[in-house]
Amino acid sequence: MKTLRVILGDQLSDNLATLRDCDKDDTILMAEVMDEASFVKHHKKKLVFVFSAMRHFAEHLRQQGYQVIYTTLDDPDNTHSIMAEVERHIAMLAPDQIVITSAGEYRLNQAIKIMQDKAWQDRLKTPVIYHEDDRYLSSHQMFADWAEGRKSLRMEYFYRDMRRHHKVLMDDDKPVGGDWNYDAENRAPPKQGLTPPPPTAHPPDAITKAVINMVDKHFPAHMGSTDGFFFAVTRPAALAVLDGFIQDRLPLFGTYQDAMLSDEPWMYHSHIGLYLNIGLLTPMECIRAAETAWHSGQAPLNAVEGFIRQILGWREYVRGIYWLRMPEYADANVLGATRDLPGFYWTAETKMKCLRISVQNTIDHAYAHHIQRLMVLGNFALLAGINPAQVNEWYLAVYADAYEWVELPNVSGMTLYADGGDLASKPYAASGAYINRMSDYCKGCAYKVKDKLGTEACPFNLLYWDFLMRNADTLSGNPRMGMPYRNLARMDDARKAQIAHDSKQFLDQLK
Repeated sequence: MKTLRVILGDQLSDNLATLRDCDKDDTILMAEVMDEASFVKHHKKKLVFVFSAMRHFAEHLRQQGYQVIYTTLDDPDNTHSIMAEVERHIAMLAPDQIVITSAGEYRLNQAIKIMQDKAWQDRLKTPVIYHEDDRYLSSHQMFADWAEGRKSLRMEYFYRDMRRHHKVLMDDDKPVGGDWNYDAENRAPPKQGLTPPPPTAHPPDAITKAVINMVDKHFPAHMGSTDGFFFAVTRPAALAVLDGFIQDRLPLFGTYQDAMLSDEPWMYHSHIGLYLNIGLLTPMECIRAAETAWHSGQAPLNAVEGFIRQILGWREYVRGIYWLRMPEYADANVLGATRDLPGFYWTAETKMKCLRISVQNTIDHAYAHHIQRLMVLGNFALLAGINPAQVNEWYLAVYADAYEWVELPNVSGMTLYADGGDLASKPYAASGAYINRMSDYCKGCAYKVKDKLGTEACPFNLLYWDFLMRNADTLSGNPRMGMPYRNLARMDDARKAQIAHDSKQFLDQLK
């Protein structure tokens, strides 16, 4: 039986369901298409990473003896649509069947499911075998079963069940160390002289250099530059990044995971999200590597548990929320935020030092760690009332690890509270005091973090209280917002009016 097996750009895994029982006479189809490359203005380094990793994976499959057809972006016969490429190769090869694994993003998966329609199969005379993607640690059904009947879908309880189910950091039926969560030990501000090791770098080879030239040619107006590209683009190289993290960064990861320094964009983070999300690493091998480091005394429990929680807990949880709530989740905007995304999110041209650094890191590296994304860039978008659709599009475009299934719940749920608390129990709103405590960003800023009012006051201070006032009808009844609203109630009317005036003056000048 002649089989055409279709592999998508984020399915670069030997254990992908599409490849199971693959015969050396089968044909594997991979394609670089403009539909996927340009539906948002992806960062240039993200495009280089994805296309180079795809090309390297195709070569890896060929070296194992598989027949691979690979359509490059520059191929004159490229139809620039996944569906159209499948149809084109059905006409060329006349396969007896198509095998494909579900896409990670709802939009693309809806297109793929068209292939299951009887009309499509009758027209092309080609049946389709469609697999669920089982590279994750929680299936769609497993998460739906967990969520059924619960009034509150809190990640902490899902995480505990995942720990039990997969027997991770467990001592029989109890968590090792006695506690499920060591987050209280993972909030240290940066101290003087902190010097994290540099990230594990992989200079471009000939394949990557060819992709760099292609991206520079076709995407000149996209964010960033291809200069200095050093991401891993093969599984062995991604494993080297994981090993470097376990050896060099994990011991202090927990303590400083929320800390930010002006000259240290990478800090002690793992930098493996992009490799997990494209398939070069598997979640359980990352979890077991960290768990082994704890058992061997190489890393403390607070660091290991915090890292594992991000993968076994948060990553699986946001994917579960995404597929449980789509497609309605994409339109969530409970707070009615309508302001346009300011231009400095693309240029870093702002007097606010924390935002300038965080955006510039994004421009330079297609990367910013989770506190920069949540408590600087996201916090500003929340407080300023920026349209969730525009914020989501920006996050999806600019980060190398961004796919909608992971980006949308993080932004609409965790960052913007656009879902009204389905994911987060309260908005992650904070004044300038948080950023001042967790970073050195406020030193030398044009604004004064200690000032609460006036043109020189840190805009986060003004916007925090203005945000509470603007959204009182929606948020004041939230039990976790009781203290800030009690503090707001103690303010006199003149101070509230001044906050509203100064905030409006600041927001009106955003472009």
